[in-house]
Amino acid sequence: MMQNKTFEIGPMTPAQVPAVAALEERCFPDPWSEASVASELENPLSLWLTAARGEAVLGYVGSQSVLGEADMMNLAVSPEARRQGIGRALVLTLAERLRENGVHSLTLEVRASNAPARKLYESLGFAQVGRRPGYYLKPREDALILRKEWDV
Repeated sequence: MMQNKTFEIGPMTPAQVPAVAALEERCFPDPWSEASVASELENPLSLWLTAARGEAVLGYVGSQSVLGEADMMNLAVSPEARRQGIGRALVLTLAERLRENGVHSLTLEVRASNAPARKLYESLGFAQVGRRPGYYLKPREDALILRKEWDV
């Protein structure tokens, strides 16, 4: 478990699922349901981490891995907890855990207009490898496909 002065990062627990689903609702126009989030705990291909301060979930990141490659499904930080390094810490911890599990790359989609997220990912070494026209529906927008690779 990664510890920071103000938050702790660890695997998502069943008790945290409602808070993660609530963050989905707050942060995304097309959120995952609580049942969908909960199902990730049963998926052997999934790794979901939370950043928490005590019982409060400040943010989370989720991924699925197949044959040494991972796709980051979701990353969100509570609006009140942004600009504190939580998103960066979640992505770095996820990449480290994936590497430990033999994964050599992480791919994600990000809204073309999401400048803060794009800046974060670029600062972490992600590079654009493609574009998905009309990927996001609410509102309709292209997704940029970003990828980072490392040695295992």
